[in-house]
Amino acid sequence: MGLLSYLDSIKARDPAPRTRMEILIYPGVWALGLHRIAHRLFGWRLYFLARVVNHFSRFLTAIDIHPGAKIGRNFFIDHGFTVIGETAEIGDDVTIYQCVTLGGTDPANGIAGKRHPTILDGAIVGSGSQVLGPVVVGERARIGANAVVTKDVPAGAVMIGIPARATLVDAKEYQKTFTPYGTPCSETYDPATQKLEILQCEVEALRKRLAELAAEREVEGTDESGDLPRTTTG
Repeated sequence: MGLLSYLDSIKARDPAPRTRMEILIYPGVWALGLHRIAHRLFGWRLYFLARVVNHFSRFLTAIDIHPGAKIGRNFFIDHGFTVIGETAEIGDDVTIYQCVTLGGTDPANGIAGKRHPTILDGAIVGSGSQVLGPVVVGERARIGANAVVTKDVPAGAVMIGIPARATLVDAKEYQKTFTPYGTPCSETYDPATQKLEILQCEVEALRKRLAELAAEREVEGTDESGDLPRTTTG
């Protein structure tokens, strides 16, 4: 029942598979299954055997999950070429797309212990994103494609850019349903048009702000004179 529930959770986030059997051959599913074994061996301090399983998994799936990483329920890696570091922690129902790195701090700086990110429940990390250091990505947050995150992300935030910043789009609009690739704007988002998407967001926000300022000035003019402000021509 646990496996069926896991496969159904993936199908809810990926419209491509027609059956559960298709999902069973996904590289992300194999990578997670082999990681469960490697993580158990790691917990028993059988580090070499854990690494053997880890390297076999990487060879088979092109996904590198350190045996020490802690991963919750219903974790889905869509496609591959993803790296997850030793002290990374991932909550429940998290989705990560291809070419993502959950990377650590520079080991030469002398900082031991927690070096990798914590991704909380329901977060989406878009393709090509880099989440670096012991930062916390809040629940239901969305990291847009190719973003570089080096600071904590609030719950429900939509992050884009390098370095990542909260998008001007209201995040609440994108928490109603699952959104692929951590999309910052439209449902038809394409990573190749990321800059255009961002500019469209910013232009729309500026237009809205200009309209608000114009309305405020009109109200102020009316309050001072009792009449609508006059405009001059020529």
